Amino acid sequence: MVAGAVLWRAGGAGAGIVLPDGCMDLLWVEGRLLVAGPDTAPHPAGEVPGSGFAGIRLAPGTAPALLGVPARLLRDRRVELADLWPAAEVRRLTARVASYGDPRAGLEELARLRAADGGHPDPLVAEVAARLRAGQGVAAVAGAVGLGERQLHRRSLDAFGYGPRTLGRILRLQRALALARRGLPQAAVAAAAGYADQAHYTREVRALAGTTPGAYAAGSVGAKREIPEPSGSRTTA
Repeated sequence: MVAGAVLWRAGGAGAGIVLPDGCMDLLWVEGRLLVAGPDTAPHPAGEVPGSGFAGIRLAPGTAPALLGVPARLLRDRRVELADLWPAAEVRRLTARVASYGDPRAGLEELARLRAADGGHPDPLVAEVAARLRAGQGVAAVAGAVGLGERQLHRRSLDAFGYGPRTLGRILRLQRALALARRGLPQAAVAAAAGYADQAHYTREVRALAGTTPGAYAAGSVGAKREIPEPSGSRTTA
């Protein structure tokens, strides 16, 4: 299995939004295989047209090893898998996923086979992601993994699609939004998520999510309609 991966399904795209979370997704959309790259801004859920979706959401830093493509090349993009891999291989894999009653099982099997074939992520990448998720600063992370900050930045571009500072901001945003969904006051969210103050938190939500903390908490303008752990999801071991 692929550590940290989440299987999900959804109906029509509707009018929701997808917020940056540092992840990449392998998608099954009406008989096509697509890849959703790492986001730096909110994306409309209807960006990929379709009446039904299945996917495997890959934790930060894990997708490039499976896909054989640096994450920086897929940043803020949704592309056909056939644009990345040989057409004959994609046709074979498409038929294989289609043979499953639930396409999520086919996507899980595809990811498992790629991992078994040498697609395991670099342990250093996993450590970087874990330290950034815990709120460590870039200098501290670089020192802990034995890299200079410039080296860490280059490695992060290939692994995550952006540098460690941006990934840290995105992961902090996700921590904050998870707290907001629990109904915590904005000041408490800001403090618990590691922002300097409530104003800092508000600026970051505007910059990365395209909304305000108040609008997100109220569920207006589509602000809460992204799916952190989509309907029917389960995390693979």
